Amino acid sequence: MNPLMDVSALNRRMTSGERTVLLDVRWALGDPHGREHYLLAHIPGAVYVDLPTQLAGPAAPREGRHPLPPLQQFQESARCWGIRNNDVVVAYDDTGSTAAARLWWMLREAGLSTVYLLDGGLAAWRAAGYAVEGGLEQASLGDVTLNGGAMPVIDTMQAAQWPDRGVLLDARAGERYRGEIEPVDPRAGHIPGAVSAPTAENIGSDGRFLPPEELRGRFTALGVRADVPTAVYCGSGVTAAHEIAALEIAGFPAALYPGSYSQWSNDPANPVATGAAP
Repeated sequence: MNPLMDVSALNRRMTSGERTVLLDVRWALGDPHGREHYLLAHIPGAVYVDLPTQLAGPAAPREGRHPLPPLQQFQESARCWGIRNNDVVVAYDDTGSTAAARLWWMLREAGLSTVYLLDGGLAAWRAAGYAVEGGLEQASLGDVTLNGGAMPVIDTMQAAQWPDRGVLLDARAGERYRGEIEPVDPRAGHIPGAVSAPTAENIGSDGRFLPPEELRGRFTALGVRADVPTAVYCGSGVTAAHEIAALEIAGFPAALYPGSYSQWSNDPANPVATGAAP
Protein backbone atom coordinates (compact mmCIF):
# COMPACT_ATOMS: atom_id res chain seq x y z
CA MET A 1 0.00 0.00 0.00
CA ASN A 2 1.24 3.47 -0.86
CA PRO A 3 1.90 5.13 2.52
CA LEU A 4 1.56 8.66 1.11
CA MET A 5 -1.30 11.13 0.72
CA ASP A 6 -0.71 14.41 -1.10
CA VAL A 7 -2.03 17.75 0.13
CA SER A 8 -4.69 18.05 -2.58
CA ALA A 9 -6.16 14.67 -1.59
CA LEU A 10 -6.18 15.69 2.07
CA ASN A 11 -7.84 18.99 1.23
CA ARG A 12 -10.53 17.19 -0.79
CA ARG A 13 -11.24 14.90 2.15
CA MET A 14 -11.48 17.84 4.54
CA THR A 15 -13.71 19.99 2.32
CA SER A 16 -16.01 17.08 1.48
CA GLY A 17 -16.46 16.14 5.11
CA GLU A 18 -14.89 12.68 4.86
CA ARG A 19 -13.84 11.59 8.31
CA THR A 20 -10.09 12.02 8.65
CA VAL A 21 -7.99 11.99 11.81
CA LEU A 22 -5.16 14.46 11.20
CA LEU A 23 -2.15 14.28 13.52
CA ASP A 24 0.70 16.78 13.84
CA VAL A 25 3.99 15.18 14.95
CA ARG A 26 6.28 18.21 15.16
CA TRP A 27 9.61 16.95 16.55
CA ALA A 28 13.27 17.05 15.58
CA LEU A 29 16.49 15.99 17.31
CA GLY A 30 17.76 19.07 19.15
CA ASP A 31 14.45 20.96 18.89
CA PRO A 32 12.21 20.36 21.92
CA HIS A 33 9.68 23.04 20.90
CA GLY A 34 7.33 21.00 18.74
CA ARG A 35 4.25 21.93 20.77
CA GLU A 36 5.07 25.63 20.49
CA HIS A 37 5.47 25.30 16.72
CA TYR A 38 2.11 23.54 16.55
CA LEU A 39 0.36 26.20 18.62
CA LEU A 40 1.65 28.91 16.31
CA ALA A 41 0.44 27.27 13.11
CA HIS A 42 -0.94 23.88 12.09
CA ILE A 43 -3.29 22.41 9.52
CA PRO A 44 -6.89 23.05 10.65
CA GLY A 45 -8.25 20.18 12.70
CA ALA A 46 -4.86 18.60 13.39
CA VAL A 47 -4.30 17.18 16.88
CA TYR A 48 -0.82 17.52 18.35
CA VAL A 49 1.16 14.34 19.09
CA ASP A 50 4.13 14.56 21.46
CA LEU A 51 6.75 12.13 20.20
CA PRO A 52 8.93 11.82 23.35
CA THR A 53 6.01 11.08 25.70
CA GLN A 54 3.36 9.49 23.46
CA LEU A 55 5.39 7.64 20.83
CA ALA A 56 8.14 6.42 23.17
CA GLY A 57 8.66 5.00 26.62
CA PRO A 58 11.22 6.40 29.08
CA ALA A 59 14.79 6.38 27.80
CA ALA A 60 17.07 3.74 29.31
CA PRO A 61 20.51 2.47 28.26
CA ARG A 62 19.24 -1.09 27.82
CA GLU A 63 16.21 0.06 25.83
CA GLY A 64 17.49 3.03 23.81
CA ARG A 65 16.55 6.70 23.73
CA HIS A 66 13.04 6.20 22.31
CA PRO A 67 11.88 2.67 23.16
CA LEU A 68 8.44 1.72 21.93
CA PRO A 69 5.77 2.36 24.60
CA PRO A 70 3.59 -0.48 25.93
CA LEU A 71 0.72 -1.25 23.55
CA GLN A 72 -1.97 -0.37 26.11
CA GLN A 73 -0.39 3.03 26.68
CA PHE A 74 -0.19 3.67 22.94
CA GLN A 75 -3.84 2.65 22.53
CA GLU A 76 -4.86 5.16 25.20
CA SER A 77 -2.94 7.88 23.36
CA ALA A 78 -4.54 6.92 20.03
CA ARG A 79 -7.99 7.17 21.60
CA CYS A 80 -7.13 10.60 23.01
CA TRP A 81 -6.24 11.70 19.46
CA GLY A 82 -9.75 10.68 18.43
CA ILE A 83 -8.97 7.54 16.45
CA ARG A 84 -11.79 5.07 15.94
CA ASN A 85 -11.63 1.63 14.37
CA ASN A 86 -11.33 1.82 10.56
CA ASP A 87 -10.53 5.55 10.54
CA VAL A 88 -8.36 7.12 7.88
CA VAL A 89 -5.40 8.67 9.74
CA VAL A 90 -2.98 11.18 8.21
CA ALA A 91 0.23 12.16 10.01
CA TYR A 92 2.50 15.07 9.15
CA ASP A 93 5.36 17.18 10.45
CA ASP A 94 7.54 19.99 9.13
CA THR A 95 10.74 17.96 8.64
CA GLY A 96 10.11 15.85 5.54
CA SER A 97 8.00 13.27 7.43
CA THR A 98 11.01 12.12 9.47
CA ALA A 99 9.06 12.40 12.75
CA ALA A 100 5.57 11.64 11.39
CA ALA A 101 6.87 8.34 10.02
CA ARG A 102 7.37 7.12 13.59
CA LEU A 103 3.62 7.47 14.18
CA TRP A 104 2.81 6.01 10.76
CA TRP A 105 4.92 2.93 11.52
CA MET A 106 3.56 2.50 15.06
CA LEU A 107 -0.07 2.65 13.91
CA ARG A 108 0.66 0.24 11.07
CA GLU A 109 2.46 -2.09 13.49
CA ALA A 110 -0.59 -1.89 15.76
CA GLY A 111 -2.89 -3.09 12.99
CA LEU A 112 -4.23 0.07 11.32
CA SER A 113 -4.02 -0.22 7.54
CA THR A 114 -5.52 3.13 6.51
CA VAL A 115 -2.79 5.38 7.88
CA TYR A 116 -0.84 7.77 5.66
CA LEU A 117 1.99 10.28 5.67
CA LEU A 118 1.16 13.72 4.26
CA ASP A 119 3.79 13.97 1.54
CA GLY A 120 5.76 17.19 2.03
CA GLY A 121 4.04 17.90 5.34
CA LEU A 122 3.18 21.38 6.53
CA ALA A 123 5.49 23.05 4.01
CA ALA A 124 3.67 21.41 1.08
CA TRP A 125 0.30 22.35 2.57
CA ARG A 126 1.35 25.99 2.83
CA ALA A 127 2.97 25.97 -0.62
CA ALA A 128 -0.37 24.87 -2.08
CA GLY A 129 -2.00 27.96 -0.55
CA TYR A 130 -4.11 26.16 2.02
CA ALA A 131 -4.89 27.83 5.35
CA VAL A 132 -3.26 27.17 8.70
CA GLU A 133 -4.44 28.13 12.16
CA GLY A 134 -3.07 28.46 15.67
CA GLY A 135 -4.17 27.26 19.07
CA LEU A 136 -4.91 23.82 20.49
CA GLU A 137 -7.28 21.31 18.89
CA GLN A 138 -9.21 18.98 21.18
CA ALA A 139 -10.38 15.66 19.75
CA SER A 140 -13.43 13.67 20.78
CA LEU A 141 -12.40 10.46 22.52
CA GLY A 142 -11.92 7.57 20.10
CA ASP A 143 -12.45 3.86 20.67
CA VAL A 144 -9.79 2.25 18.48
CA THR A 145 -8.52 -1.20 19.46
CA LEU A 146 -4.85 -1.73 18.68
CA ASN A 147 -3.05 -5.04 18.27
CA GLY A 148 0.71 -5.32 17.89
CA GLY A 149 2.70 -7.48 15.50
CA ALA A 150 1.57 -6.26 12.08
CA MET A 151 5.04 -4.93 11.08
CA PRO A 152 8.32 -6.89 11.38
CA VAL A 153 10.83 -5.95 14.09
CA ILE A 154 14.24 -7.26 15.11
CA ASP A 155 16.13 -7.14 18.39
CA THR A 156 19.80 -6.57 19.20
CA MET A 157 20.81 -10.20 18.72
CA GLN A 158 19.12 -10.32 15.33
CA ALA A 159 20.73 -7.01 14.34
CA ALA A 160 24.16 -8.48 15.09
CA GLN A 161 23.49 -11.44 12.82
CA TRP A 162 21.48 -9.65 10.13
CA PRO A 163 24.34 -8.71 7.76
CA ASP A 164 25.14 -12.43 7.44
CA ARG A 165 21.69 -13.17 6.04
CA GLY A 166 20.46 -9.91 4.55
CA VAL A 167 20.90 -6.15 4.32
CA LEU A 168 21.06 -3.96 7.44
CA LEU A 169 20.60 -0.28 6.60
CA ASP A 170 21.81 2.56 8.85
CA ALA A 171 19.46 5.51 8.31
CA ARG A 172 21.55 8.09 10.18
CA ALA A 173 23.61 10.84 8.55
CA GLY A 174 26.79 9.59 6.90
CA GLU A 175 29.11 11.35 9.33
CA ARG A 176 27.50 9.55 12.25
CA TYR A 177 27.70 6.21 10.46
CA ARG A 178 31.39 6.76 9.77
CA GLY A 179 32.01 7.72 13.40
CA GLU A 180 33.22 11.24 12.62
CA ILE A 181 30.73 12.74 15.07
CA GLU A 182 28.31 11.38 17.64
CA PRO A 183 26.16 14.03 19.33
CA VAL A 184 24.03 11.84 21.62
CA ASP A 185 25.09 8.21 21.88
CA PRO A 186 28.05 6.89 23.95
CA ARG A 187 30.19 5.46 21.11
CA ALA A 188 30.67 6.74 17.58
CA GLY A 189 30.38 4.45 14.59
CA HIS A 190 27.94 1.84 13.29
CA ILE A 191 26.84 -1.75 13.70
CA PRO A 192 29.41 -3.93 11.90
CA GLY A 193 28.12 -5.03 8.51
CA ALA A 194 25.51 -2.26 8.26
CA VAL A 195 25.28 -0.21 5.06
CA SER A 196 25.01 3.59 5.19
CA ALA A 197 21.66 4.79 3.82
CA PRO A 198 20.87 8.28 5.20
CA THR A 199 17.17 9.02 5.54
CA ALA A 200 17.70 12.53 4.15
CA GLU A 201 18.37 11.00 0.74
CA ASN A 202 14.82 9.60 0.56
CA ILE A 203 13.35 13.05 -0.06
CA GLY A 204 13.87 15.90 -2.48
CA SER A 205 14.54 19.56 -1.75
CA ASP A 206 10.77 20.12 -1.38
CA GLY A 207 10.54 17.64 1.50
CA ARG A 208 8.54 15.14 -0.56
CA PHE A 209 9.55 11.53 -1.02
CA LEU A 210 11.40 10.77 -4.22
CA PRO A 211 9.40 8.95 -6.93
CA PRO A 212 9.13 5.16 -6.51
CA GLU A 213 11.50 4.38 -9.36
CA GLU A 214 14.20 6.66 -7.92
CA LEU A 215 13.83 5.13 -4.47
CA ARG A 216 13.94 1.66 -5.96
CA GLY A 217 17.15 2.52 -7.81
CA ARG A 218 18.67 3.96 -4.65
CA PHE A 219 17.95 0.93 -2.51
CA THR A 220 18.88 -1.56 -5.21
CA ALA A 221 22.28 0.11 -5.45
CA LEU A 222 22.67 -0.47 -1.70
CA GLY A 223 22.07 -4.19 -2.12
CA VAL A 224 18.34 -4.35 -1.34
CA ARG A 225 16.44 -6.97 -3.34
CA ALA A 226 13.02 -8.55 -3.02
CA ASP A 227 14.54 -11.92 -2.17
CA VAL A 228 16.96 -10.55 0.46
CA PRO A 229 15.65 -9.72 3.98
CA THR A 230 16.15 -6.05 4.86
CA ALA A 231 16.21 -4.36 8.27
CA VAL A 232 16.74 -0.73 9.25
CA TYR A 233 18.04 1.13 12.29
CA CYS A 234 18.90 4.74 13.07
CA GLY A 235 19.82 6.52 16.30
CA SER A 236 16.70 5.71 18.30
CA GLY A 237 14.17 4.11 15.96
CA VAL A 238 12.56 7.34 14.69
CA THR A 239 14.04 8.14 11.29
CA ALA A 240 14.44 4.43 10.57
CA ALA A 241 10.64 4.35 10.27
CA HIS A 242 10.96 6.96 7.51
CA GLU A 243 13.34 4.64 5.68
CA ILE A 244 10.86 1.79 6.01
CA ALA A 245 8.19 4.02 4.45
CA ALA A 246 10.59 4.87 1.60
CA LEU A 247 11.37 1.18 1.12
CA GLU A 248 7.65 0.42 1.00
CA ILE A 249 7.18 3.08 -1.67
CA ALA A 250 9.99 1.40 -3.61
CA GLY A 251 8.33 -1.99 -3.25
CA PHE A 252 10.58 -3.53 -0.58
CA PRO A 253 9.43 -4.78 2.84
CA ALA A 254 11.75 -4.12 5.78
CA ALA A 255 11.99 -4.76 9.51
CA LEU A 256 12.71 -2.12 12.16
CA TYR A 257 15.30 -2.41 14.93
CA PRO A 258 13.45 -0.22 17.50
CA GLY A 259 16.33 0.13 19.97
CA SER A 260 18.65 1.13 17.13
CA TYR A 261 22.14 2.50 17.68
CA SER A 262 21.28 4.13 21.02
CA GLN A 263 20.57 0.67 22.44
CA TRP A 264 23.41 -1.04 20.60
CA SER A 265 26.12 1.44 21.60
CA ASN A 266 25.18 1.40 25.28
CA ASP A 267 26.25 -2.23 25.62
CA PRO A 268 30.08 -2.47 25.73
CA ALA A 269 29.83 -6.07 24.56
CA ASN A 270 28.50 -4.95 21.18
CA PRO A 271 31.27 -4.15 18.65
CA VAL A 272 31.29 -0.85 16.79
CA ALA A 273 32.78 -0.21 13.35
CA THR A 274 33.98 3.15 12.00
CA GLY A 275 34.76 4.43 8.54
CA ALA A 276 32.84 4.26 5.27
CA ALA A 277 32.95 0.48 4.87
CA PRO A 278 30.33 -1.82 6.43
